[in-house]
Amino acid sequence: MPRARITGAAALAAAAATLIMFPGQAQAAGSVHLTKIWYDSPGTDNRSNASLNGEWVQIKNTTSGSVSLRGWTLTDASRHTYTFGAFTLKAGKTVTVKTGKGTNTGATVFQQRGAYVWNNDQDKATLRRSSGAVHDTCAYNSTRYDYKNC
Repeated sequence: MPRARITGAAALAAAAATLIMFPGQAQAAGSVHLTKIWYDSPGTDNRSNASLNGEWVQIKNTTSGSVSLRGWTLTDASRHTYTFGAFTLKAGKTVTVKTGKGTNTGATVFQQRGAYVWNNDQDKATLRRSSGAVHDTCAYNSTRYDYKNC
């Protein structure tokens, strides 16, 4: 009889562990991730603000809640870094990070740069959390297209 109780307790503990793990697995279904890099702005690369803003990266929140991106960074392979200030990406929304100058909105932020960031042939975008941990990456190696879907 004592043996059956131990087996029953072990089975109950295993079932409870499965139930405890399940919510974590459900949360993993959504994330904040890089979705697109437009690395070759249209027209001639003349360093005008319009041309600089023709290259951009999109980041999407596929979770069911808002995510604060304060302190998160977006970096290319040459370590050009954009650091998010006070910015919250709402559930299901996308933010576009443009290279040039402009006024930030809820859907677009600007790096305020006067030079290009994303190479026209190959590069790698890295999205890091405020802790410095890598959250997502997207690389491309092509002159055939002007953009990369991540």
